Amino acid sequence: MATDDLIARLTRDLKPIQRSSVAKRLAIGLGLGFAASWLLMVWWLGMRPDLMEASATMPFWGKLAYTLLLAVIGAWAVKRIAYPLGSIIINLVLMAVALFAFGILAAGIFAMAPPEAHMTMLTGKSLAVCTFNIVVLSMPLLIGAFWVLRGMAPTRLTMAGAAAGIAAGAIGSVIYSFHCTESAMPFVAVWYTLGVLIPGLIGALAGRFFLRW
Repeated sequence: MATDDLIARLTRDLKPIQRSSVAKRLAIGLGLGFAASWLLMVWWLGMRPDLMEASATMPFWGKLAYTLLLAVIGAWAVKRIAYPLGSIIINLVLMAVALFAFGILAAGIFAMAPPEAHMTMLTGKSLAVCTFNIVVLSMPLLIGAFWVLRGMAPTRLTMAGAAAGIAAGAIGSVIYSFHCTESAMPFVAVWYTLGVLIPGLIGALAGRFFLRW
């Protein structure tokens, strides 16, 4: 009887929620995080001065398409992992395919370039700050993604934190691309990708502690 009473008390005030509630919470959390990261980028780093000219080139759109694809996959992963026993296997597979495809394209461009251009294609002019800047810009987004998950019921906390971090890093890389003047695919494939994966690792480590419920 004690167990039946406990179950009855726990379920007495339960009310159905709208199926769109998770998507709405995700839009709010990541939307506010995006706004904060964008303002941080503009205030701290500034927009690239040649944005209008760059937006007419294929390398700019290639970089933007790659980071946007990772951002969509990451945001979807946060939505999927927000439920009890949620899984992001399909998201990890899609992300691996995207990384592999972009890596193959970057490797092909690298191989076709003259040897004297290889170092420039890999290091550019901002090697020392690129990944660091993406990670910094991802932090408001990581906070927003954690807020989303804290209001839901994820049970795989490390995986949930990793999903939040990957989404934050990917969206942060989209924002950073409006400042960064680097467009060489080998550079983007290495240092932008690292800027996505590091927040994923941070999120995985933090998720075990900050997503408990």
